[in-house]
Amino acid sequence: MDMPIELTPAKLNAKLSGLRDAWKWFVVAGAALTVLGLVALGNLFAATLAVMFLTGILLIAAGIVQILHAFQARGWGKILYWLGSGVIYAIAGGIAIEKPVLASEVFTLMLGVVVLVTGVFRIIAALDARPALGWGWMLASAIVTTLFGLLITAQWPLNTEWLIGLVLGVDLVFQGVAWISFGLAIRRHV
Repeated sequence: MDMPIELTPAKLNAKLSGLRDAWKWFVVAGAALTVLGLVALGNLFAATLAVMFLTGILLIAAGIVQILHAFQARGWGKILYWLGSGVIYAIAGGIAIEKPVLASEVFTLMLGVVVLVTGVFRIIAALDARPALGWGWMLASAIVTTLFGLLITAQWPLNTEWLIGLVLGVDLVFQGVAWISFGLAIRRHV
């Protein structure tokens, strides 16, 4: 049986003291992420294309790994599975690189459907959690997620040239601000 760990302020400071000298790196990395996010937000279409290009490269690399793995598999069923899977990945990656707008259309629709379905499942989970403390917050969050999914799918395909770039830009800005805040908190409190 695991024993609970008592974490006093002194023990926490001792554990974080190794980060004391690293606070500047968090601030610099956070600033870089924030700038990259702002650049992405400044040109959503280019950011979307960049995401599609990177996704294409990763899919091709994953396809190559799976094809190579097919030669290590035993039995025709497993060989064909890994070979077929690798070829599909590589083709999808090639399409993402050669036709990034088409890839962004597919990705945006998939994103909308996934967010919509996730929201519906979260509504069900929130209603199931009733009358537990905080279930209303779960429901509110689930409704917002569902509405966001509806908005994405209702605007498709008009939003395909900018939505993925927007998500990337917002994510980078929030990561950057979080890292800057973390670094400054380390400097102040450790």
